[in-house]
Amino acid sequence: MKKSLLTFVCAALVAGAVLSGCSKKDGAAAGADASLQKVVDAKKFVLGLDDAFPPMGFRDEANQIVGYDVDLAREACRRLGVEFAAQPINWDAKEQELSTGNIDCIWNGFTITEERKQAILYTPPYLKNAQVVVVNGGSPVQKLSDLAGKAVGTQQGSSSIDALDAHPEFKGSLKEVVEFQDFLTALMDLESGRLDGVVIDVVVAGYNITQSGKDFRILGENLGDESFGIGFRLGDKALEEGIWNALLEMAKDGTVAQIATKWFGSDISVIGK
Repeated sequence: MKKSLLTFVCAALVAGAVLSGCSKKDGAAAGADASLQKVVDAKKFVLGLDDAFPPMGFRDEANQIVGYDVDLAREACRRLGVEFAAQPINWDAKEQELSTGNIDCIWNGFTITEERKQAILYTPPYLKNAQVVVVNGGSPVQKLSDLAGKAVGTQQGSSSIDALDAHPEFKGSLKEVVEFQDFLTALMDLESGRLDGVVIDVVVAGYNITQSGKDFRILGENLGDESFGIGFRLGDKALEEGIWNALLEMAKDGTVAQIATKWFGSDISVIGK
């Protein structure tokens, strides 16, 4: 355990609380400071995730939850001296799981959007992403307009839905949009021919194509660039800072680069960059 990091963070929180005084504003700040201490006292950090979202978080052949985000979180927890716990959730109800306290954060390829920022406290971006369309290798579809009158699938509650809504002409041209509980099921329907395309995160699409060897390809046009962040409750600023500081330390000593290379073949992280 990196005691220096935990000691630094906790000392900063204590100092902030001392300086806050007794005003209502400062009282709120002191309450926010308790979020990290609560996790430290419980000695457990509960991460909410979709466990069918490779390579960010998913179950391996031994039914263990693994992935890029899982490796980052596990090491951050080790440095903060708390136990890491992965809690699978219904992705469509992720905000509710967070607000009710069932999880401490949403950390699983969670796209930062202006709308979500009204209810979610995000870290800075840690990974870049884009919304793309995957089709079968032998499909005649070469560009987005070729999908007019065809069926497209995606994951319910995902930012892929937002990407479709942000392109009303494209969405309106489709025969139907089928929402699945997870992207892996949508890709299975694509492979079987029940769908003509799947709107999906490029990091997920690329990993699935590489690992599965299936005859999928990604269209050259995308539906927008985006960034992944870790989501916390609005009042949990101290916890957000504690986790982010651990990640910055990991980026500085090369740990993030090592984890990124393991999952993506190169360091594509943007932490501290």
